Amino acid sequence: MDTFTGTVQPRYQAELGFQTMGRMSSRDVNVGDLVAKGQRLGSLDSTVAQLAIVSSQADLANARAVLANAEATLERKHKLFSTGSGTQADLDAATAAQQSAQSRATQAEASLQKATEQLGYTTLNSSYDGVVVSWSTEIGQVVSVGQTVVTIARPTFRDGVFDIPDDRIGQFIEGSSSRASLLVQDSIAAKAVVREIAPQSDSSTRTRRIRFTIEDPPEAFRLGTTIRLAAAQEGQMEIPVSALLKIEGQDAVWIVGANKRALARPVMLGAHRGDRVAVTSGLSIGDRVITAGVHSLSEGQLVKLLQENQS
Repeated sequence: MDTFTGTVQPRYQAELGFQTMGRMSSRDVNVGDLVAKGQRLGSLDSTVAQLAIVSSQADLANARAVLANAEATLERKHKLFSTGSGTQADLDAATAAQQSAQSRATQAEASLQKATEQLGYTTLNSSYDGVVVSWSTEIGQVVSVGQTVVTIARPTFRDGVFDIPDDRIGQFIEGSSSRASLLVQDSIAAKAVVREIAPQSDSSTRTRRIRFTIEDPPEAFRLGTTIRLAAAQEGQMEIPVSALLKIEGQDAVWIVGANKRALARPVMLGAHRGDRVAVTSGLSIGDRVITAGVHSLSEGQLVKLLQENQS
């Protein structure tokens, strides 16, 4: 049986950066920390952004004062015009001045809102629940807009990533399953299903990267953990597909036990080849696998062997 080593990696991860440029002033989480959606990860020096807000607030106060004066002037011109003491030209000029002041006040409000948003951009928050994979910047470093600062991964979906030699790649097809276990403790294992096979091999190592979906990974399968993959060699431990069934969501077969009683045996599967499938674990040499009527059997049921039917 061939074995390969790889690592547990996240299926989904995001490289996050600030929406404004500035100097890094804090990193609030460390590599490996679990973070919640919306949690603060780091920040930039906000001095310039805060000064911009103060300036925008002053501009808005001035614009509102000018607007109030223009509105009062317009009201007086309306009264004078209604009594015949004012001219149409004076009223038109007051109206234009009020409208211009209103526009400047609106513009000042928008500038304040923009300055407030820019201040918010100096804080970087997590987009979802995840784990910190890496930091790309240090405190004191000046970062540009959109520059990658920190990488956050979703630990819920974990893949086993292996670089398989070209002469062994034929053992794997999409959807086939194998057994993945911890390199340091083989008893801690999970089912690994081929999810993606690289279309081309690496020119220097002559290997192709295969990503396996780790189904129901144990807690010990942490991101970055080294794992071992067991793959059946061609022609070794193969059974007909008709012998397979699902028991509580687990691939299994029936074997003939003592006193010719049917016994369920969980198995790990490898590559499919036509109407046969490789078994990477769960069976031993000499086990008699039941291949017909598997969905009508029950645990401990008496079975009749084919040789008995022919005698």
